[in-house]
Order: sequence, then C-alpha cells, then structure tokens
Amino acid sequence: MGVIMQTWVTVAVTLATLMVAIVDAKIYERCELAMKLERAGLNGFKGYSIGDWLCMAHYESGFDTSFVDHNPDGSSEYGIFQLNSAWWCDNGVTPTQNLCHMECRDLLNPHILDDILCARQVVSSENGMTAWDSWIRHCSGHDLSEWLKGCNMHAKPDAKKINNS
Repeated sequence: MGVIMQTWVTVAVTLATLMVAIVDAKIYERCELAMKLERAGLNGFKGYSIGDWLCMAHYESGFDTSFVDHNPDGSSEYGIFQLNSAWWCDNGVTPTQNLCHMECRDLLNPHILDDILCARQVVSSENGMTAWDSWIRHCSGHDLSEWLKGCNMHAKPDAKKINNS
C-alpha cells in the first residue's frame, strides 16, 4: 500500500508541476500583443513599426512566451522574441555575454516587459532588427499593414524612423 501511495503522490506532484508550467505560459493574440507593444513605446523605436515587431515575433515564436529553441552551437533562444543565451541572457549552461543582465528563464513567463526591454537593447545594437533572421526573411521590405488589420490602435504600420529613442 505504501508503494502505491508513493506512486500516486509522485504522479500528482508531476501533474501539478506540469499544470503550473502550462498556466504560466501565454500565447498572445496578435492585436493583444500589438497593443502591449504600442503601450511599451515600440512603435517607431529605432525606426521600426509595431508591424515589424509583430511579424518578427510571429515567425520567431508564434507569439508564445514559453517557446525555447536550441541551436546547433549549443546556445538556446528564449521567449516571445527568441533572445539568444550566448548574447542576451544567462541560461546557466551556455557561455554568455548576458547583455540584458537577466536569466533566460525570466523570458518564458507571460509578463513580457523584461522581454521588451531586452529586445529594445537588441534593436539598439548595430544590427537592429537584422539580428533576427526571421525578420530579414519574412518582414524586411514587406507590406506589414496586415499585422495591424482589425486591431483598434493608433499605431501606423510603417513607422519609418519617426522615433529614434
């Protein structure tokens, strides 16, 4: 009877842990994320529009705050903007520059202000949005107005260097 009870407790604890992980993750709706990015001051930041940010985040993570991708070089990318552990955060495994001075696991929760602050730092670097291959492939030079279609916001789809904060 003790072994059966111990097994049930182990199963219950495992399920509870998985449920917490699931509850702590968030996949944003496009317009919800657009409004959050606009409120955070990203429209026009370094010349990039909310459309640029949405397009990049969609192709990087599918707007999933808990998304982690592992690279052949041993580094990993974390969160909605897929910030790399070799440069932007510390995952405790990969040698890192940790330029955002944060732990990578902090990029995996639904509270994305820290993700946004780190992504602003990436865009402020010399590479701008070209730091994300998906932005180069899918967003750069494309009409990004579709990303804001149906969203009730003031952001313009083409911010073109209106705010170099």
